[in-house]
Amino acid sequence: MSAGVEVRVEGLSKSFGRSNIWSDVSLTLPPGEVSVLLGPSGTGKSVFLKSLIGLLKPEKGSIFIHDTDLVRCTESRLYEIRKLFGVLFQDGALFGSMNLFDNIAFPLREHTRKGEKEIRDIVLEKISMVGLSGDEGKLPGEISGGMRKRAGLARALVLDPEIILFDEPDSGLDPVRTAYLNQLIIDLNAQTDSTFLIVTHDINTAQTVPDNIGLLYRKHLAMFGPREVLLTSEEPVVSQFLNGRRQGPIGMSEEKDSEQAAREMQEMEGELPGLPPLKPQIAVSPGVPERKAVARRQSRVQSMMHELPANAQAAIRESLQRNGGAHRRDGDYPTEQFTR
Repeated sequence: MSAGVEVRVEGLSKSFGRSNIWSDVSLTLPPGEVSVLLGPSGTGKSVFLKSLIGLLKPEKGSIFIHDTDLVRCTESRLYEIRKLFGVLFQDGALFGSMNLFDNIAFPLREHTRKGEKEIRDIVLEKISMVGLSGDEGKLPGEISGGMRKRAGLARALVLDPEIILFDEPDSGLDPVRTAYLNQLIIDLNAQTDSTFLIVTHDINTAQTVPDNIGLLYRKHLAMFGPREVLLTSEEPVVSQFLNGRRQGPIGMSEEKDSEQAAREMQEMEGELPGLPPLKPQIAVSPGVPERKAVARRQSRVQSMMHELPANAQAAIRESLQRNGGAHRRDGDYPTEQFTR
């Protein structure tokens, strides 16, 4: 398996006709770490994923992977870079007429010259990784939604991608299946050391899975950084989103105007719950190797502590004490910019 790769997004803007989706989005996905992109419905999270893999072309900005700018490179170079990506679409996007084995083998047959014996070995390995051994002969219509997601994930893994994108992996799943899928995502990250980006609405997923969290809101990236920054933020939009409540800046179909939001917040002063307690991040399952990203992240976050809000610093220190985190040697890691 390849190790993950850094994905650097600078000043990205996307519109459809006169409708601006988001502007000036900048973030860096650290190599091998799990990042989550949150946001109210209709904020363009899936559009962002499609822009990352070159399916949609932004009007402005750059996306750098291995020093290649995907926004400006040639079609042939874009085709090569796309092979670094694995994508799990919302519905698994499986071919209904093919059994699971042939669905998962499809990218290998399409993009490589491997023989059928090698393809079989790879497919069975990925099927085992997602817990579907013995089900490879079934059709997508014969299995549950959770199994279809896992089959889609096995297919996303067959080319040993350096970057894996998950488009609302929890959609259509009950809380128990979502919890199983979240554990699988963490275990796969440990086994692959690939860079993961998950787009989700699920608050529990955002609280327990990622190393880093971003929030798309009001047509821009409101914040992106270590998970503790967003999960301890006192911004009204964050508090409203994490508590899943009606009062706050987010409306039913779009953002409320600021006057209405401020009026609601004032009326409810003292009655609104604060942030939910910080939940620990999911650890790997017994028998699964430790995630290499954990030590890298600890060093990276410690190097940027002085830039972070006090609440986030306290949460990070508590987490490091709980996990017995190793201290960084000065000069090991550069300070990363943090978007607030």
